[in-house]
Amino acid sequence: MKTTGQDVLLTAIAPMVWGSTYIVTTQFLPNFSPMTVAMLRALPAGLLLLLIVRQLPRGIWWWRVFVLGALNISIFLSMLFVAAYRLPGGVAGTVAAVQPLFAVFLARLLLSSAIRPLSILAALLGVAGVALLVLTPRAALDSIGIAAGLAGAASMAVGNILTRKWQPPVSLLTFTAWQLTAGGILLVPVVLAFAPTLPAPTAINLAALAWLGLIGAALTYVLWFRGIARLDATAVSPLLFISPLTAVTLGWTFLDQTLSPIQIAGVGFVIGSIWLSQRPAR
Repeated sequence: MKTTGQDVLLTAIAPMVWGSTYIVTTQFLPNFSPMTVAMLRALPAGLLLLLIVRQLPRGIWWWRVFVLGALNISIFLSMLFVAAYRLPGGVAGTVAAVQPLFAVFLARLLLSSAIRPLSILAALLGVAGVALLVLTPRAALDSIGIAAGLAGAASMAVGNILTRKWQPPVSLLTFTAWQLTAGGILLVPVVLAFAPTLPAPTAINLAALAWLGLIGAALTYVLWFRGIARLDATAVSPLLFISPLTAVTLGWTFLDQTLSPIQIAGVGFVIGSIWLSQRPAR
């Protein structure tokens, strides 16, 4: 399938919105547990889309949808919010930035894609850029947060590759509805068993959850899965570097955080990484 710059730009909207997760979570949902926020982000959005498409999986797609829902939604979102609550947004973003490196080798293993030296270079450049951007001397390191960030990155890398491998005979909106619903359902027993009692939500809490669910899940996952279907796997993953870039920009804009010359150089590295990853194979 022929791809265009529009495909890349539409796909890039997803990690750009996901970059707001850190500031929204820490500023507007401080008393919520990570698992609860993950469930409330995925399940309502999935059910809403399911009401729109009115189509359920059939046959082999039942277990495939729950596998993809676990990897792309349940595990990824849970680990994302654990990292968001335990680490500064920049550090959490840096840990998640290893995902494109995972994707390069997983694409070779699961899709028999050639390992392009340019893809590895782009991924390493992106990791270095994000590190320059967010790993300041005051960055706090928490072992559980780091482990959660790595687990989330690995889970999403596997999920993205399998999403490309298992293209369903349904519309993109239906496929997204299935995954979000399955991922949300898998989180329900975890929340009931282990999460603390849900605090009475305020209007600000509800607005934050609406942003994370309707925009940060329903809309962005449609765009992201569209990109996975239309772009090369090793070209999609580096777009995730936009997420920590957005997180730092939001912190600079709304939380009075400053950018040093080294951090500005990191911005250049990230942009260069994304540009390299989109170069066609020779």
